[in-house]
Amino acid sequence: MTVDETAHAPVRPTARRARTTEPETYDFRRPMTMAREHARLVEMALETFARQWGTQLTARLRVTSQVTFDELTLRSYDEYVRALPSPTGMVLCTVEQTRQTAVVQLPVGAFMVWIDYLLGGSGKGDEREGRELSDIEMTLVRELLQHALGDLGYAFAALLPLDVSVRTVQYNPQFVQAVGASEPVLVASFTLRSGQREDRATLMFPADLLLSALLRGEGADSRTDDERRAQAAAHADLEAAVQHVPVSVAVRFTPVTVHPREVVDLAVGDVLPLSHPSSRPLDVVVDGVVLARAAAGNNGSRLACMVVDVEENL
Repeated sequence: MTVDETAHAPVRPTARRARTTEPETYDFRRPMTMAREHARLVEMALETFARQWGTQLTARLRVTSQVTFDELTLRSYDEYVRALPSPTGMVLCTVEQTRQTAVVQLPVGAFMVWIDYLLGGSGKGDEREGRELSDIEMTLVRELLQHALGDLGYAFAALLPLDVSVRTVQYNPQFVQAVGASEPVLVASFTLRSGQREDRATLMFPADLLLSALLRGEGADSRTDDERRAQAAAHADLEAAVQHVPVSVAVRFTPVTVHPREVVDLAVGDVLPLSHPSSRPLDVVVDGVVLARAAAGNNGSRLACMVVDVEENL
């Protein structure tokens, strides 16, 4: 007899992975989450706005431009500001309906390229570090952005009325307090291409501005008058058709429960007691559902029943 022995390496306990980050406190009063259906509605509006913005830039800069919507995130305003480069161009805007502040953020170099194109240049711009816009340059940028932001009303028309006007521009994000530091904001990221230049831009809105409108719209009827009339007509046609569907109606005693052996041994002459009182009406049943109660009787030479009670729960 041969015995085969296989050597196995000793089993070592799995080492616990070292923690790389500290746990973050979650505030249940301000959950940083967004319903998927709400996020999709806002993303569709932002995609429409991006297409319109790209068309506006192409028409006004006279150079092929494209704006692509990248992502939508829900975060606190402090997180949004800390993630921005410094310096950068933060265009503060006013939402006319609520007087809240929205922000359009772009590198200052992108503004300089736009201005160069607007003035008939080749789009070289001005890459000097810390360069700020002059009053004339700010006027040109304000007009260009105002036309682009005008398309927000068109893009968000199905969600809420939205009119945004350009107010001023700041260059140091740490000094800009558009909303409270812990307030939730919606941040949309875009990729802008004008000629050979590519930049990243963000659009920030207070979260309650859009989310409250989405919650109000959940119970609203967004159908047109024609759609409502079509549904009412379809409902009437269905109800009329159902009235002519043949159904089988039965009148029965209250069912009684018996054992299989009692059913198997049934013979002619056996008596099967029923638990139905003689004073209680019979059940009127359609497809196993009790619709009414009826008293047994006759109609001429035929058996009949007279309905004495109707089930109100149906």
